[in-house]
Amino acid sequence: MKESFHIVSDGSCDLPPDLAQKKNITVVPFYVSFDDGHYLKENIEIGIRDFYQQMVDQKGVYPKSSMPSIQDYEDAFLPFAKEGIPVICICITTKFSGSMQSALNARALLMEQYPQTQITVIDATVNTVLQGQYVLEAASLRDSGISYQDTVARLEEIKSTGRIFFTVGNMEYLKHGGRIGRVAALAGSVLDIRPVITLKQGEIFPSGMDRGRKRTLKKVMELLLEYLQESRLGIGCYSLAVGYGYDREEGIAFRDQALATLTEKGYDIRELPVYQIGATISVHTGPYPLGFGIIEKGIHDS
Repeated sequence: MKESFHIVSDGSCDLPPDLAQKKNITVVPFYVSFDDGHYLKENIEIGIRDFYQQMVDQKGVYPKSSMPSIQDYEDAFLPFAKEGIPVICICITTKFSGSMQSALNARALLMEQYPQTQITVIDATVNTVLQGQYVLEAASLRDSGISYQDTVARLEEIKSTGRIFFTVGNMEYLKHGGRIGRVAALAGSVLDIRPVITLKQGEIFPSGMDRGRKRTLKKVMELLLEYLQESRLGIGCYSLAVGYGYDREEGIAFRDQALATLTEKGYDIRELPVYQIGATISVHTGPYPLGFGIIEKGIHDS
């Protein structure tokens, strides 16, 4: 059966390839490089696990990421333009990358050849696992029979509710990327102080610092609880997931503790998916980011 519309996202969405395929989502990969010259397509020419292993093994080497090209997006859009299938393309926040501009340029070029083409490009205003949740909400709307235009409208409505609450292993990568000053990084390395960070509406906001991993993860949990307490909606109206970097076991343990804490606080939650954070964000955070992504669902649970 011909689909009503197709969903495309860039590789920042960090959806596992098998899940993207199952949900009929096209992912246009980012590129990563460890030597400033040789760039590899994430999840195609280099797996996420291999990427993290190189980060862990090569301390002091800071990888870089590069956005998809106009041609990459043209290649992704073309089959649907030919078939007359509308496309919704969801891109990483424009504050972090020019990926959306590549998509817009590809759209303009295709519309010269296929004037009836419908391609809506959306700035997710978020990235990584949270972007993936947003993309999955688009798929849920489509698969529930919601129209193309109504899906676009609903996605615009819910994206401002997206939050990432997370911490990192140390400040080295944030320092290297210019996210914090050298003095703060030096203090962090000497005192084992680590930041707690909130990402919302395309911007990173400091949400505190503490000493050691356990204490910063506790603060991450507190940020999630504050968000839920301030919300006018119940937890069933949100898509919530854990994102981890190199250490899957730590990610699973954090998920299990989060489920226990949420249940203890009276929230009716039975499952909490765990996804691996990809290269697009980890080149800035290092191999040990860990935290939550939360966003309002496109269709609320009854």
